[in-house]
Amino acid sequence: MLDSLIVPLFVTTDLPPEAELAEFGELLAETARELGHEGAGYAAFLAGKVFWLDRPVLPEQRPAAETELRFAGMLGYLAASGPGHTSRDVVCDVREAIGEAVAGRYGDVGVAPAVFAIRDQDVRERTPDSALSIDTRDASAELVTATRSYL
Repeated sequence: MLDSLIVPLFVTTDLPPEAELAEFGELLAETARELGHEGAGYAAFLAGKVFWLDRPVLPEQRPAAETELRFAGMLGYLAASGPGHTSRDVVCDVREAIGEAVAGRYGDVGVAPAVFAIRDQDVRERTPDSALSIDTRDASAELVTATRSYL
């Protein structure tokens, strides 16, 4: 069995109004494929669900709302392979990777994505039913198996 650390994760960020939720989810999942800390890389696997956190918009607000940034979120689990990882280090690594990926794909949206370790219970209780499932494609089978037991 692979030695791994599982971290429940919450990611939030602003996205341009034309951004697609599925594309954002794929970006997060693929960004988490390999992480590194102090020059040492390690395999990772992200599984979760993405959703919009937009405020309700009245019909008379639609023209203005279509030019505003949209607020997206992801709740899920990140598995990091190998011994000696701490939750803090893994979250720092994924925060840096996600920040670079979001800026690279969507440009400067004014603030870096927020990436937090959260309680396992919060992932299960707070994920909207309408959220889209995401996961890192072609990840290590051991990481996938370890993470799936939490979903």
